[in-house]
Amino acid sequence: MTDTMELPSRPNHRERTPWQGLLLAVSLLTSWYPLTTAQLTLEILPSNAAEGKDVLLLVHNLPVDLVGYSWYKGASVDSNRQIASYVIENQTNVPGPAYSGRETIYHNGSLLLQNVTLGDTGYYTLQAIKKNLLNEQVTGQLSVYPVLPTPNITSNNSDPVENKDAVMLTCEPETQNTTYLWLINHQNISDSAQLELSKDNRTLTLLRVTRNDTGPYECVTWNPGSASRSDPFYLNVLYGPETPTISPSNSRYSSGANLSLSCHAASNPPAQYSWLINGRPQQPTQELFISNITVNDSGSYTCLVHNSVTGLNRTTVQTITVSGKWLPGPLAPAQGGDLSGFQKRALVLFAIPWPWTQANHKFFP
Repeated sequence: MTDTMELPSRPNHRERTPWQGLLLAVSLLTSWYPLTTAQLTLEILPSNAAEGKDVLLLVHNLPVDLVGYSWYKGASVDSNRQIASYVIENQTNVPGPAYSGRETIYHNGSLLLQNVTLGDTGYYTLQAIKKNLLNEQVTGQLSVYPVLPTPNITSNNSDPVENKDAVMLTCEPETQNTTYLWLINHQNISDSAQLELSKDNRTLTLLRVTRNDTGPYECVTWNPGSASRSDPFYLNVLYGPETPTISPSNSRYSSGANLSLSCHAASNPPAQYSWLINGRPQQPTQELFISNITVNDSGSYTCLVHNSVTGLNRTTVQTITVSGKWLPGPLAPAQGGDLSGFQKRALVLFAIPWPWTQANHKFFP
């Protein structure tokens, strides 16, 4: 016997350590029993449906060794609320107490609901029936919404006066579980001190209208199943008249010419026009015409405009000066229209610019 302790010899390479055996066991178990199994799921297309549409309850990841399926209206398996069952062997549908005639079960377990109604809203449960009676089930939820009618816009005042009236636009009809949206000039409305929305967005108030607020206005109604848009709505904003303008702007005319003046003012409805010449009323007209004017037609020409709805009046005055054709007495044409030699030479003389020099005397006889 010795005091020295012998070290254990290195194990033979053909022997297995305990941890190696454990890894082998896990590997074998994984091969025979998968660690994860795809779970039975249900996809509802669409999950938010409009009345009258068809809905497919699509099944994913069906288990194997199935003998059939059963569908139930509700969140659990209840024989009193069974819609139908499907037997895989002979591919037949067997209706249940909750069957309405609009349901069809396919060979892959999916359920088709045709022409859905608001009463179809709720939970649906599929039971996958296995040969070993270890059944699986999955539940999904369907929401059915009413089809929204085409909305229309009503107004408390379709003919407001600019900078005076407020206008309330309301989107009709009122329906539950509906979102209301407004468009102005085909754009979403933006924050403005001149606009105000009701709590439910059904009413849009224009606090102080201007001529730029004519529209178009559109109302959009929306729920998860459908959407609809109104026809464009326009406001007839009354305004004016603005200060009128007289054209042409010429103020000097020659005797014998024709005088034609036109007056225009921005106004809704169109303004009524009248004229004063030197304070004397003329026939109501927008355009004033005087032929072969004389110096007596000189003076002030006033255009008056009136809006009978807004009650406003505006005026503009233009001064017209008519100059006459002047000839000295001896230079007036002789009777019969011919000029004498003296008159002809005098006309030439008056055509020469002033001042003139002594050289001009050569024009005289």
